[in-house]
Amino acid sequence: MDTTKFLTQLKKQTPNEDEFHQAVTEVLESIEEVYNQNPKFEAHKIIERIVMPDRIIMFRIPWMRDNGDIEVNQGYRIEFNSAIGPYKGGLRFHPEVSLGTFKFLGFEQVFKNALTTLPMGGGKGGSNFDPKGKSDNEVMRFCQSFMTELYRHIGPETDVPAGDIGVGGREIGFLYGQYKRIVNRFEGVLTGKGLEWGGSWIRKQATGYGTVYITQHWLKEHGTDFKGKTVAISGSGNVAIYAAEKVMELGGKVITMSDSTGCIVDEEGIDLKVIKLIKEVERGRIKEYLESRYNAKYSDERNDVWKVKCDIALPCATQNELDIEAAKALVKNGVLVVAEGANMPVTADAVHYLLGQKIGMIPGKAANAGGVAVSGLEMTQNSMKFKWSPKEVDEKLATIMENIHEACVKYGKRADGYVDYVKGANVAGFLKVANAMIDHGLI
Repeated sequence: MDTTKFLTQLKKQTPNEDEFHQAVTEVLESIEEVYNQNPKFEAHKIIERIVMPDRIIMFRIPWMRDNGDIEVNQGYRIEFNSAIGPYKGGLRFHPEVSLGTFKFLGFEQVFKNALTTLPMGGGKGGSNFDPKGKSDNEVMRFCQSFMTELYRHIGPETDVPAGDIGVGGREIGFLYGQYKRIVNRFEGVLTGKGLEWGGSWIRKQATGYGTVYITQHWLKEHGTDFKGKTVAISGSGNVAIYAAEKVMELGGKVITMSDSTGCIVDEEGIDLKVIKLIKEVERGRIKEYLESRYNAKYSDERNDVWKVKCDIALPCATQNELDIEAAKALVKNGVLVVAEGANMPVTADAVHYLLGQKIGMIPGKAANAGGVAVSGLEMTQNSMKFKWSPKEVDEKLATIMENIHEACVKYGKRADGYVDYVKGANVAGFLKVANAMIDHGLI
């Protein structure tokens, strides 16, 4: 495989999809050696097949505002690869999404889901609808219109969407209600459901917890743990909040959080009760934290979270938020490990820099796999018509993250002992999916 030639051709075929190209580049660079050592992959044209979605579904979503005005949004579902199970991946409602965004997320999901070892393929979808500032009735009408088209493409053994940015418990409830209304079946077609009607314990916490669990294994591998460590976290949504919660449980001190408007630094340690009140109850802005914690500092530049001295960095906000300058600042301040709680939050050049400095760099497809892992466990519980306890789900999540860590070490360890977790995660995920594709023949 000539990676450069292939990427040049891919970019010609899929113009203006920079995030997708970035994700594909990272994977191809990681697997090139393994790919070229196994002629069967080239014989079966695995790369050509694996970068192309099985299907792309695009549709319009008309809906009515409370004042009677009609709005129209764009809907997407990318069913990327089902070699190891039904398509699985979230729905994102955000005004800045595009086809390239969903292709990048769906491609990443293929390998992330493979790493969990659960039988799930990769998919992603959503809309350019912005739920912020909308009434509950407006969100409901939008979700009902969205599902009126989506329902014909999904099912518990076909494609099982979940939540993502802009799609929480409220939206999942409205989506599921419309699905059930149309098909007249109560089945596990969505994950992230309410506990009272088929949801799983700790789904809300899972991505954040999982990010911390795999980081904990990295620390153990290096003879230490979270106790006494300072941790910089970006974001203040579910991933960031529950990553912070688990860090604190394990003895670490979280000193930063952020949102789209700026960031806070609290050298005494973030008061998570205040953050939860602002973000989960009042749906306010991070700056309001200073009204309760007078010694904290605020900056309008949200990337200032990476300028503080810390041992561990957990970017948990959005893609490409941690650039090369931020990476250099972290290294200068003595960071030990960076673990991606969000999807691809570290830019490509920053990843290369961190690897070159032999800093721990755990990619999102490994570090934030906890969310989809518990979604997979929710699917299993729905199939069995059974529910595990919070303790049982948490133990299963911890085991899955341990197994992902071991896979990264197995395929990412270099001759000098340094573990390239980016390569390890990509190779482990690729081998599972590629071998399944070969077993299934030319489809």
